[in-house]
Amino acid sequence: MSNPAALSLENISCIFPARDGQGEYVAVKDTSLHIASGEFVSVVGPTGCGKSTLLNAGAGLLQPSSGQVRVFGEPLKGINKRAGYMFQGEALMPWRTALANVTAGLEFAGVDKKQADERAREWLKRVGLGGFEDRYPHQMSGGMRKRVMLAQMLIRDPDIILMDEPFSALDIQTRQLMENEVLDIWMASRKAVLFITHDLDEAIAMSDRVVVLSAGPATRPIGEFKVDLDRPRDVAEVRNNPRFVELHAAIWDVLREEVLKGYAQQKRG
Repeated sequence: MSNPAALSLENISCIFPARDGQGEYVAVKDTSLHIASGEFVSVVGPTGCGKSTLLNAGAGLLQPSSGQVRVFGEPLKGINKRAGYMFQGEALMPWRTALANVTAGLEFAGVDKKQADERAREWLKRVGLGGFEDRYPHQMSGGMRKRVMLAQMLIRDPDIILMDEPFSALDIQTRQLMENEVLDIWMASRKAVLFITHDLDEAIAMSDRVVVLSAGPATRPIGEFKVDLDRPRDVAEVRNNPRFVELHAAIWDVLREEVLKGYAQQKRG
């Protein structure tokens, strides 16, 4: 018998009350998605198509209206304690230093302060912030704050990594540096990753597999592509690979119409 997927979303539907209070809004309908241990999967789709909804269901932050979430074969009940979540927006506590932000999760778990500080210093070094332990968030650049958030998530050694457009607010150079940092750390640990992004280049450069979602409402997967590019990868250099260009064209051919649909829906809204 094969090993169960690290994270399985099985026939998930997420239904919410309509904004006008009349009827319902079906955000995601009958969607299944499976991420194997050690697999890096990116999900792309138009704005508002339910990408983050699926991520929140996998994190246990959102109870699906129907369907089931499984974590290593077991039904998820409550928060997914085997997952780490890196948010799109700022998630640092402004009154804490970089070191204190990174140790927060261990502190809440009751880990000894000295041990937590040692582990946090090591993680700050791993993300390129050795010597910046005493900086507060307002004293750091956007890229530095993202590195702190990355260390904050990884210090607890989650089996599943959930990332919601974590680098979308960064300039392109900083973004590529962060993407390569994540890939280096992932290559060393091979955790299961579910990565949400609007950037098709980013999805292809980083992933083993790219899943395309339809425009909402009632979002569903409409395409799945294996990224058969050699690893390790440099996210800037791999874009020049002829196979990268082929994959980009094939995925965009599926995604293009959905992006236009999503844009039209936003204009109507």
